[in-house]
This record gives sequence, structure tokens and C-alpha cells, in this order.
Amino acid sequence: MSDEFYRIKRLPPYVIAEVNGMRAAARAGGEDIIDLGMGNPDLPPPDHVLDKLIEVTRKPDAHGYSQSKGIPGLRRAQANYYGRRFGVELDPENEVVVTMGSKEGLASLATAITAPGDVVLAPNPSYPIHTFGFIIAGATIRAVPTTPDDHYFESLERAMEFTIPRPSVLVVNYPSNPTAETVDLAFYERLVAWAKENQVWIISDLAYSELYYDGNPTVSILQVKGAKDVAVEFTSLSKTYSMAGWRIGFAVGNRKLIAAMTRVKSYLDYGAFTPIQAAACAALNGPQDIVEKNRLLYHKRRDVLVESFARAGWDIPAPRASMFAWAPLPPAVAHLGSLEFSKQLLTSAKVAVAPGVGYGENGEGYVRIALVENEQRLRQAARNVKRYLQSMGVNTPGQKVG
Repeated sequence: MSDEFYRIKRLPPYVIAEVNGMRAAARAGGEDIIDLGMGNPDLPPPDHVLDKLIEVTRKPDAHGYSQSKGIPGLRRAQANYYGRRFGVELDPENEVVVTMGSKEGLASLATAITAPGDVVLAPNPSYPIHTFGFIIAGATIRAVPTTPDDHYFESLERAMEFTIPRPSVLVVNYPSNPTAETVDLAFYERLVAWAKENQVWIISDLAYSELYYDGNPTVSILQVKGAKDVAVEFTSLSKTYSMAGWRIGFAVGNRKLIAAMTRVKSYLDYGAFTPIQAAACAALNGPQDIVEKNRLLYHKRRDVLVESFARAGWDIPAPRASMFAWAPLPPAVAHLGSLEFSKQLLTSAKVAVAPGVGYGENGEGYVRIALVENEQRLRQAARNVKRYLQSMGVNTPGQKVG
């Protein structure tokens, strides 16, 4: 009997887990680790959402199986959100399905629409589920860039010309995790036209729809006329309302994809706990001041991170959206590579970050830094990093040379 199962053999080691294990061991040993590795919000959900959860939990009929595709009120609430935010009209019955977070939704859709041997175009670097969800389903991945420029579209054209079988699915993720890059509506218009011409499904991950900065709101691919003919889009309450552990997300858009995904989900789960779905309705339908409050808080953290780390000798580009900074390794330690640098930062500076290579080979030379600690802790992290860089012989601002 072989212990090498087919799908397990197709999965490479999860690089980020190596740093996570070191972080957990350090904390277990009593060390104070400033954790900027995982995108885990440190803020609480709004009070009215918690109140609704408690209220519905006390109802005796709220504890049975729920609806796999989501309760009708929650699907309506998500459709209304798209109408308010993007001017996109959605049919709650046939164009919206509730998922247990974006991650489960992407995996369920991959299972529903992928046959072994299919070729899927996915960005590199990318959030792991964008590739591994399809790999587990039996697909082959062909990488395309993350940066949304002319080179990106040239890569798409090459992929269609030289790949057999021709790719059938394209995954996009803007604002990007991990690179925090963003796009405008003109990009999506060009992409939808390309997808229709080449008969390719587009899967858009818009998990960071509300974490945008400098007054530049993110756009949805579904704002493009005719996008629903080829596209489905995922969103999540995890970051918008600080509800990551609640596992509530959505897929919306193309009816054929939504129907396929809904059918697969009906075999796999009974849907999220009903009180959680009711509380999610309260989040989407209730006061939205928390969204702006969280956006401003992450914006301030971004500025503190960029400013304090620059003083420490590490120049980090300011992200335009998301809760992450995509930081090139300081030149003097770039030779270490992202994994070894992350390990040293954890051991010597007590700061945890995510090695860029964990998001694909094109992530090498970078680390992802999550804005999930308060401003005081970010400044402490910068001081720790400065001492580490000085110990490595890096001349930092304010340090005498020679």
C-alpha cells in the first residue's frame, strides 16, 4: 500500500509554514515576537454585528443545518452591496453564492470546473490558493506576471499561442496579495475583451475591495459591460469588517460558474452557521462607518511602517491598497534570499514576516509585511530591524560611517 497519495504528491512544501513553525516555537519559549507575517486582522468586528450574532444564537431554531448556498437574506445583502459600491446589478438567486471565506470558495470552484490536465493561468507571485486550489483539482498551472502592464498581456498571448491544451481559466487578484498592486477599469475592459476572444473564464479575487488608500477606490471587473459573460468574482468580510475567523465570503457573477460551484458545494457542506450568516447580513446592511474607520487605521499603519523602516535603513514602497507591503530585501542582505532573511529577522530582530518565495518563484527577493500590529509595535519592529541591519554591517540613517 502506497502512502504517497496522488494529490499530496502534487503539493510542494508550504514554505511559509517553516517560518510559522519558528515563530510558534519562539513564542512558546516566552519570546515577544512582533508578528507581521500572517494577514490576520487584530481589530474586532462592529458591535452591532456581535449583537446580532448573540441574538440569533439564542433562537432555538437557529442551530440546525443551514443553506449551503447561503441564506436568502445574505445573498440579497451582497447583491445590494455590489449595487451600492460598484453600480453592478446581481440576481441574488442565480448570481450570488455564499462561501466559507474566499479560500474555500476558490477551491470549490476549482473542483467544479477543472478536469485533470486543464491548463490554468495564474499570477506568480500569488496567494497560494490561486494555484494550489487548481493543482489539487488536477490542473496544470502556467504562470503569468502579477504586474498589470503591456508585458502582462504579451504573456497572456504567448500562453494562448504555445500552450497545449489551450488555457481555459485565468485567475486575477487586484489589489494583489502579496504585491499590493492595483488596476483601473481600463485594465479590466481589456482583460474581458481578451477573455471573450479566447474563450477563457476569468476568476477575480477582490478580497481587499475596501482597503484602498490615497482616495483611489478599487474597481470590480463586473463593472465592465458584458463581464458576467466570462467572469466570477470573490469577496470576503474577513478584512472589511475584521471577521476573518468567521469564514464568510461570496462568489458573484457568471450564472454557469455560480451554478456549478453551488452544486459542488451542496455535496461538500451545509453552509456556515446560521447566526454567523445573520450577523454577516448586519455587517453588510448596517452602518458602514467601520469600513472607513478601518481603512484610515490601515492607512496610518502603512505610513508609519514606510517611514519608520526607512529610518531603519530599509526602503519599502508604500502600497496603494490591501493590508500588506511588498518589500524588496535590503540590498546588503539580498544575497540571503527571502527565506533565510525571514528566518534571521525572526531570530535576531524578533519580527516575523512572510518570505516572498512562499508565493511563487517570482516572489524571491521580497518579503510580505502585514499591517496587523498597532503603530507602537510597528515602530518597535523598525528599531529591532535597525539593530539587526547594523549587526549585518548595513549603514543605517543616523549611523556614523567609518
